[in-house]
Amino acid sequence: MDTVRKKVIEQNEISEMYTFILGGKAQKVLIEGRKKELPVLLVLHGGPGTPIPMCAGGRGLFPEFTNRFIMVYWDQYGCGINNAVLGENYGIDDFVGMSIDLIREIKRLFPNNKFYVYAMSWGSILSAKLAAQIPGEIHKTLVWGQIIKNVFYNEEVLEAFEKSAVPPKKLKRCKEIYKEYQEKGFEEHNMQYYTTCIRKYTEAYTNRQGDKMQIGSMVKGILTSPDYSFKDIIAVFKNGAAGNKRLWREIMEVDLRDEISHVAIPYYILQGDTDIVSSTRTVSQLAASVDNPNLSVKVCERNGHMPSKNGMEEIMKAAVDFLCSDYTPEHTHLPNDLLF
Repeated sequence: MDTVRKKVIEQNEISEMYTFILGGKAQKVLIEGRKKELPVLLVLHGGPGTPIPMCAGGRGLFPEFTNRFIMVYWDQYGCGINNAVLGENYGIDDFVGMSIDLIREIKRLFPNNKFYVYAMSWGSILSAKLAAQIPGEIHKTLVWGQIIKNVFYNEEVLEAFEKSAVPPKKLKRCKEIYKEYQEKGFEEHNMQYYTTCIRKYTEAYTNRQGDKMQIGSMVKGILTSPDYSFKDIIAVFKNGAAGNKRLWREIMEVDLRDEISHVAIPYYILQGDTDIVSSTRTVSQLAASVDNPNLSVKVCERNGHMPSKNGMEEIMKAAVDFLCSDYTPEHTHLPNDLLF
């Protein structure tokens, strides 16, 4: 571990791995913050089963966040430090239930602190349902890549394929898969082919004009985590959540228009301008069609579903301007760059 990261950990008043019973399963959760009176920020990562960059192996990696919040890093059940094979009995509602269990455990530790949520992609399904089910327990929610409906299988993806360099044979197959989905629903082998083409031939995931994140530094931070074993590191990238067909089927079929339209807490969504996975067009149109002062959307240029370097800067800016607008931390002299 480098000396800068070690110093960040030493300066934090709280930096501890807890074990909570969430959804009936013992799960490890890292809680870390500079001061114990700071607001709490729960991270709901993407995937399912992709707990990066803000995972339980990130102790000391995010001083810009731990300087302003008590960060809660939870590798959701089925990945990372909480890796397990997810049986087909696990669906979206099970993860919502685990999230509620975690929120209430955290609130018992910090009963007087404001409580915020930051969600990404798959995590945005959970954040929307949490905002609908327990609005009185969350003060604000910040999201990158809000899923609303029609994940992957939407007209925007077909339009992007038509404009891309996808070979004619693959384009034909993708159109067949789209039609088969409309008729038969989710099929795993079809989705793998379809999403591979999305990644390779469109800017849905990564905007080619955006500055790339420093993936090497992020991976190095995870590899040198004081909390992860080697098997935990492997389970960040390959884990028991990946094979759960029920979960993916529910994600494909989810429709969160009602939850998002009626959010009763401040809910701020950041979307990449070329994101057609969690469709930016759908999110923007929905927000414009409802009269809800709690709902705000910002489209970030040169970003896809995955934030580029400037996307991470937008997230940090929103964390300060939106989440911290009603709270000003004393300690603003720490380095402004994330260590990863």
